[in-house]
Amino acid sequence: MKIIMNMLFFAILLNADGISNPLTLDNALNILKNKNIEIKVASIDEDVAKANIEKTKGMNWGKLEFIQDISRSNDAGNVFGFKLTSREATFGDFGAREFISSQTPTGFPNSAYTTPPNDLNYPDARNFFQSKIKYELPIFTGFKIQSYTNIMKEMAKMKGLDKDKLVNEKVYQLKKSFYDMALLEDSIKHLNKILNNINILEDTTKEMINEGYAKHVDLLEVQAKKANVKRLVLQMQSNKKLLYHYISFLLNKDVTSIIAPTQSVKMPNYSDKYISKNNLDIQKASLGLNITKNMEKVSKSAYYPMIGAFAEESTADDNFLTNANEHKAYTIGARVSWNIFNGGIDKANMQKARLNSMKTQEQVQLAKMGIKLKIAKIRTEIETYDNEIASLKKELLLANTIYKNYEGRYKEKLISMNDVIIKQSQQIEKILQLQQIQNKRNERVFAFEKLANGEK
Repeated sequence: MKIIMNMLFFAILLNADGISNPLTLDNALNILKNKNIEIKVASIDEDVAKANIEKTKGMNWGKLEFIQDISRSNDAGNVFGFKLTSREATFGDFGAREFISSQTPTGFPNSAYTTPPNDLNYPDARNFFQSKIKYELPIFTGFKIQSYTNIMKEMAKMKGLDKDKLVNEKVYQLKKSFYDMALLEDSIKHLNKILNNINILEDTTKEMINEGYAKHVDLLEVQAKKANVKRLVLQMQSNKKLLYHYISFLLNKDVTSIIAPTQSVKMPNYSDKYISKNNLDIQKASLGLNITKNMEKVSKSAYYPMIGAFAEESTADDNFLTNANEHKAYTIGARVSWNIFNGGIDKANMQKARLNSMKTQEQVQLAKMGIKLKIAKIRTEIETYDNEIASLKKELLLANTIYKNYEGRYKEKLISMNDVIIKQSQQIEKILQLQQIQNKRNERVFAFEKLANGEK
């Protein structure tokens, strides 16, 4: 009983990891969007772009900072400034004691006014501890911050579209891989039927040789064709392994078994208007146009005055936070700066931004025209491939029938083995042609889906 329970538990673990169950296309698409490394990186880029929006918005709230200065100096200007900042300057700092001591009964000599005071010019070294909190706020920036914020929003949307485009590309690659696998398996199935027919033909030829109705060269022709078909099957088996490796890469996990689609890819029913509206390249071009318009607004901000306000409070002493309340000081104010003339640089920048906006507008129109051209091209290619597939299926059916007929006629000694091999070669050729055209048709349908941004 214990052994049975362990086996059941192991089987549950295998099922939980998806090892024993073949992977469906729907499950693979879900795994792709959650585990593909390139998609994860694109999502991080999108989050970084969104963080830049908040960073730009934060400029509207100004800047609050705390500054702590710790200094020691015997420089005359510094020492006097330290004392003045901490509200401890005295007349003695100006050399008043030396000035008074030079007084005579007849008054102050001229030298008292011209002799540099030692206390002022050669003070003792002094410590300086200043604690300051300062707030700066932009009041009006000529709409520059608002324009930059709008640009960051458009950039975040652009990164989102980049991620969507990457997801669409990976979905396209995954779907194509699944349908390529289905076509490979279908072709292998057809070739195995042919191989089985060749084995029957080989046995028949051996019997006819024994009875004297066939030559040894007939057997060699059959065996050569058999080796050729086996080689084709091995090539397709190798292609299946490569597809499994690629699917594993896309899903960032080992995949050894999938459920290949059994139906052909349906042509999506997207109108040209829908595609033009939802196409990611057109959306990106439109966002680029919005960005250039906001850059034009940024260039115009140079013609507006810049207005800002500030406020600060501080305390200072020769010891850290000693008598802080007595030595407090504050400053409040505002500043207006207006660039009146800078050699025409602002005008040139605004003209450059305007031209970039005009250029981007033309690029948007070009993108729309290019998408319309791609739509028409892909639709035409798919219609052509559909006609070729329908024709090749009929040709394959005919080739199969002819081969059966030639096989029977060979047994009746009405035709040579070479004639049978030729018809069998035509049969194989039709199978390979059909697979090739179906691959091309599927690729164009998935490209059409990607163009229409059909996957979300």
